[in-house]
Amino acid sequence: MDLAMPMMNGLTATKQILKAVPGTKILVLTSYHDDQCVKDMLDAGALGFIMKESASTELAAGVRNVRRGTRVLSPVLARRLQVNSHGSFMDSGNNKKSTALTARELEVLKIITDGYTNKEIADIVGISIKTVEKHRQQVMNKLNIHEVAGLTRYALANKLIDPKVPAAAA
Repeated sequence: MDLAMPMMNGLTATKQILKAVPGTKILVLTSYHDDQCVKDMLDAGALGFIMKESASTELAAGVRNVRRGTRVLSPVLARRLQVNSHGSFMDSGNNKKSTALTARELEVLKIITDGYTNKEIADIVGISIKTVEKHRQQVMNKLNIHEVAGLTRYALANKLIDPKVPAAAA
């Protein structure tokens, strides 16, 4: 499973798959490495989270382990996050408000960088315009970036979106 997909985000897809077929084992393979994304996907029922830049041997081992029902995290994520044996994040005692983007906020950010309006984003994602506005504002507040060009630069710099290759001149 990836987090950013054309028709539906990976979080929603994971929830729908597990609701339809509860025994499904899901391994996330993505370039998103935001702590909140990892937490959201694990909380939704994914058993593993591996970065796309991981070695092929790590991916193969991840697939085998998730198939057996074992939780898997890329080493870089495992070092950064404290996850208990049940897959829940352990409380670090830090009660500060999180600045990490949620999976939905990342999805909205990606669509914003494609130049869509709030109404278009609402139609694409299947949420209300007010909810899109809330997510847009949360993204801007968390990143302290308050214009679309800045959001796009942030998304490109953090490899959240692929740079678009201009179409060949006719």
